[in-house]
Amino acid sequence: MSKKLSIVEDTIQKYGNCESLISIDPNFHEISISLFIKDNIATVWSFSHKKGIDQRIEQIRDQLIHLGGMTPIPGTHNQAQFPNGEMYKRPLKFLIRQAVEKPADFRHPAGPIRIKDLRSPLTIEIIPQEVSGCCVYEVTTIGEHKTAEIRKRAIVQGLVRYGDMEKVEPTKAIFPNGYRRDELVRIVLPYARNITGTQDMLEADSMRGQMTTGTLGFSPPV
Repeated sequence: MSKKLSIVEDTIQKYGNCESLISIDPNFHEISISLFIKDNIATVWSFSHKKGIDQRIEQIRDQLIHLGGMTPIPGTHNQAQFPNGEMYKRPLKFLIRQAVEKPADFRHPAGPIRIKDLRSPLTIEIIPQEVSGCCVYEVTTIGEHKTAEIRKRAIVQGLVRYGDMEKVEPTKAIFPNGYRRDELVRIVLPYARNITGTQDMLEADSMRGQMTTGTLGFSPPV
């Protein structure tokens, strides 16, 4: 067994499956970054040996906290989990992308969860509501257009598909266990409004980052 293959297998055994691979980190020497998951703990990892890599990994992990509402694993610089120990694998793929590709000081805008619709002149707003101890997210629209109801239902489908959410009514969805996870809704909403485009993007990512020992977050030591 080659040394490179042994390192990859040891990493998988320690940190679990590689659920996401960002092939180029535009903010740090264009190295590749992987996200592993084991026992609902997410680990940010790279095989690069570039100077400052530990600090960069910690920056990315901290962005999982700031942008995704995760909490750090004590005593680590590269691990985080969701507050109640649950896991949302699909939205985590979009979260790690933003954590790597956005500047380290990037933050979500404050205020309502809103975004301009791509298929109408409407603005989409997601309103969290407490119902029987659960947080229900209702998709609403600002403005008038004949497709408003269709767009609301379509975006709920996008939240279900890419956010690990469950539809409870045609225009409402919840996370499993009913937890409130506004940060994840902000992350997923841009993708939920454009299911076709998002699927094309994910398929392209899959082609670039096939899980082989040559691409599994591996950057040759430098």
